[in-house]
Amino acid sequence: MKEKLFTPGYGCMLVANFMLFFGFWLLIPVLPFYLTETFGCTPSSIGFILCCYTVAALCMRPFSGYLLDTFARKPLYLIAYLVFTAMFLGYILAGTLTLFIALRFVHGLAFGTVTVGGNTIVIDIMPSARRGEGLGYFGLTNNLAMSIGPMVGLFMHNNHCPFNIIFACALSASIIGLLSASSVKTSYKSTIKRPPLSLDRFLLIKGIPAGIALLLLSVPYGMTTNYVAMYAQQIGIKAETGFFFTWMAIGMAVSRIFSGKWVDKGYVTQVISIGFYLITSCFFLLAFCSNLIIWNHMVCTWLFFIIALGLGIGFGIMFPAYNTLFVNLAPNNQRGTATSTYLTSWDVGIGIGMLTGGYIAQISTFNKAYLFGACLTVISMLYFNLKVAPHYHKNKLR
Repeated sequence: MKEKLFTPGYGCMLVANFMLFFGFWLLIPVLPFYLTETFGCTPSSIGFILCCYTVAALCMRPFSGYLLDTFARKPLYLIAYLVFTAMFLGYILAGTLTLFIALRFVHGLAFGTVTVGGNTIVIDIMPSARRGEGLGYFGLTNNLAMSIGPMVGLFMHNNHCPFNIIFACALSASIIGLLSASSVKTSYKSTIKRPPLSLDRFLLIKGIPAGIALLLLSVPYGMTTNYVAMYAQQIGIKAETGFFFTWMAIGMAVSRIFSGKWVDKGYVTQVISIGFYLITSCFFLLAFCSNLIIWNHMVCTWLFFIIALGLGIGFGIMFPAYNTLFVNLAPNNQRGTATSTYLTSWDVGIGIGMLTGGYIAQISTFNKAYLFGACLTVISMLYFNLKVAPHYHKNKLR
């Protein structure tokens, strides 16, 4: 008989995670326009400013994993969630670019902790035999937020809604999420004594090969989430680009439902490989859209949204499998470290994607940036199949 997955605590974590990522995704496609229209920033400077958030999250991830493995997890999680929420209020009050950048950096620090904390706590409270399925549903809340957040944000922007109202909407969502997170009951975890500090307390050494492959994969993902609306505007797609995120999220939602069950049956590396093939094809097609629209605008528009669906399915298949891969390489007392290593690798690639995407777009065009990203997915796929998969099967603990 299967252990029960949908407990009240698990349900509250789903709500908290959805609201966290709704506030996050609401601003992602809007911030490039905010920086351009409010402060007159160039594409390369936008990439640098947006990257500050990712760099901050990256700096915090290894330390947050160590802290979560050492101290009581829920209080750390709630403090990080509170700081994350407060930063939306800071955006409303910020009147200079310098202050905005400072707030964005602090926001990244909080995000780096609260996401590791949320993933670690939900792993703690779910049955281990249903971990892949549970992580799939937990990640599904992110996907639902992705489907609604960017669409709402772009809709508000396109209808001339003041940026402060958009920030207030993100603030309200985060407050609801914080209240939900505070109601989660976790088992008492006393402070434990740790051996002397060493690299493996901040980074899962056995997870480095998988982290490299994930880093390369997340570079074009970072380009897509931050610049796809500007790319569509640049090549002349007239449709509402907010629906790109909706279709991407639908693909993730559908694929996560069954991919988690495959992962629980032991098909971790096989699931990731399937996702790689689909994602690689989609990024090459996305780069090709700039040529296709010259031939047929309608066909290009349809393909643009089909690509979004394909990317969603591919990443939705891979996310729970990749998360499980890292957890399976770590002992139970290093779950936080494993999760932080997984998310750190992801953040590094997204940060590189923001910087390179903006830089390539400024000296050339966005389609060249996506072509570069597509080539990176090929390298990542080959490295995963030849190096990461054999390494995982040799070193996994469960």
